[in-house]
Amino acid sequence: MERQAVEIERKIRFRIGVFLVLIAVLVGLYTARLFKLQEPAAASEAQDAQSYTYRSTVQAARGEILDRNGTVLVSNRASYNIQIDRYVLLNADQPNQHLLELAELCASLGVAYVDHLPISLETPYTYTLESQSSTWQNRFRLFMDANGWDTDMSPQNLMRELRDAFNIPEEWTEEQARRVVGLRYELALRAVDGTGLESYILISDVDTDTLASIMELSTPGLSVQTTTVRVYNTEYAAHILGYLGSMMADEYEETYQALGYPMNAQVGRTGVELAFEEVLHGVDGEKVTTVSEDGEILDEYWVTEPEAGDNVMLTIDIEMQAAAEEALEEIILDLRANGIPSSSDSQGRGTDAEGGALVAIEVDTGKVLVSASYPTFSLETFYEDYAEVSQDPYNPYYNRALSPGAPGSTFKMVTAIAAIDSAGIGRYREIEDQGRYTYFETYQPECLIYTNTGTTHGIINMMEALEVSCNYYFYEVGRETGITAIDTVARNLGLGEPTGIELPEEIGHRANAETKAELYANDPDLSGWYDADTIAAAIGQSENSFTPLQLANYTAALANGGPRYKVTILERVVSSDYESILVQNEPRLVSSYTFSEEAMACVEEGMRLAASGSRGTATAYLGDYEIAVCAKTGTAEHGAGGSANGVFVCYAPADDPQIAIAVYVEKGGQGGNLARAARAVMDVYFQTESSEQLTGENTVN
Repeated sequence: MERQAVEIERKIRFRIGVFLVLIAVLVGLYTARLFKLQEPAAASEAQDAQSYTYRSTVQAARGEILDRNGTVLVSNRASYNIQIDRYVLLNADQPNQHLLELAELCASLGVAYVDHLPISLETPYTYTLESQSSTWQNRFRLFMDANGWDTDMSPQNLMRELRDAFNIPEEWTEEQARRVVGLRYELALRAVDGTGLESYILISDVDTDTLASIMELSTPGLSVQTTTVRVYNTEYAAHILGYLGSMMADEYEETYQALGYPMNAQVGRTGVELAFEEVLHGVDGEKVTTVSEDGEILDEYWVTEPEAGDNVMLTIDIEMQAAAEEALEEIILDLRANGIPSSSDSQGRGTDAEGGALVAIEVDTGKVLVSASYPTFSLETFYEDYAEVSQDPYNPYYNRALSPGAPGSTFKMVTAIAAIDSAGIGRYREIEDQGRYTYFETYQPECLIYTNTGTTHGIINMMEALEVSCNYYFYEVGRETGITAIDTVARNLGLGEPTGIELPEEIGHRANAETKAELYANDPDLSGWYDADTIAAAIGQSENSFTPLQLANYTAALANGGPRYKVTILERVVSSDYESILVQNEPRLVSSYTFSEEAMACVEEGMRLAASGSRGTATAYLGDYEIAVCAKTGTAEHGAGGSANGVFVCYAPADDPQIAIAVYVEKGGQGGNLARAARAVMDVYFQTESSEQLTGENTVN
């Protein structure tokens, strides 16, 4: 019994010992794990597990963009990205050596790779945060916080900390160390909470030769991912189509996070890419992958498969767009070289021409056929050219079609309508142009012809005043009519009002007492409204400022006798497989305002005369045009110095209006010359119209 008791006691002590050992092992493992979790983010990347499971977002193919005739303007092509798997690389032997070889190969091939470490590549080191977006600046701060480092640390000290954290060999040169630290920084960011980063794409859209050279290194964790990139099948319409880019941190939080976008998704930044982002983007897929430490895929499955974005068909006609852009370029470059052609009083006017725009819309639908801005830029090489183009003094990225300027005499149809319908001034009312308008003692503006040549237009009626663009005539009828009636007509015809277009647009403003008080709120001496302001507003000056798009829509409303349509660039949305129409955009009337038949007769006849009358300001350019056109030219004064801005509007055919056009050139000198650009667009439009009519019933819609 005593021996049995001793044996039982020995077994109990053994079991207790084993239990204590197990407890010690568990505590040790837990402590090691806790210590591991508390290590700096920069140094805690390798993992001891034999496999690693991660989720990745697979970008859906973006929808295509087409013109109204089905011509594909923006599409996609297959592309290859080189990606580094952090887990596989950092569990391999000598990860830093592998990265150094990779970086040096890229340098020898002249291939740039992704490195967002905000420290200069050369010594003495400096921070480069100011060159990064707010999103990447925020990621840097998160990285510093995760490692317990002060963001005020000098770049030299930070480099020392990073070399130590990433175990960079001391014998490496500063250049070698900086290259590898940049790569390790990218990998480390993927382990920091809140960065929103998934896979590390080392190089995007790599060519096949480079791909083959890099993959020959057999770098652990290096893999090739198939994706798509945008292809621009036209050199035109850059301002309309827009480009893609990374989102800002606030945009992600305010908009894209709720839509399920990953933080590093490419999104539309401008133009149609931005306006129809949710339609074009599609639904990104989510994939779960398990890999071994040597990179073998052990398991892979879809949580959500990607769904391609839908296709957007625009109202734009790319042939007309090309004609507009080429004509604008030709006219502006000719002005810079030669000034206004065939003008005895040019005195160099127009040689300082800067940029311009042309907008054409369908009269009875509000659909935009053309929206051209010059100078323009290449979407294909946007990022490569960005630094150089940004320095161009003519600002090619500025979309002049949606930016306001003074309308000049193209506004006079507003004054004519208000004079007839509100002040009872008939279209045959005759006034003698005396050159200088002397009604006011302290403000006596001159008719432009009197200023330039010392002559006058003589005795003319309202239609003839539109033909010759007589300021004196409209000073008088504008004063008699008053600003309230003039402003009412302008508002109803869409001037200084949102057009409804899907793109971001500036609205501009109409000249009236409220506008002036707002613009000069800080200067009481200038904020009041006077009769002199009214007569300036009557000829399209004062505070009148409208976009070329508004002027085109206003011209369409004139052609309609007042009714105005919402402006749109969307024809329809088509499913990703082109099997079904998801959205068919229909014309929408936004204003049913109409003016009298007498006012319509005055506007139509006056604009006909301006285009083809014996003294018409655009007759030299449109007098022989085979289709009757109603037009109006404008010379808009501004406060920037140099030549006046040139403005031109028209609609055609005169007796059955279909297309309305507005052309604007900064410092273009005068508007008649710009009729050449409108004519180039009408040539394409009416040629197309004739072709469609010839097909008759054989056309398949």
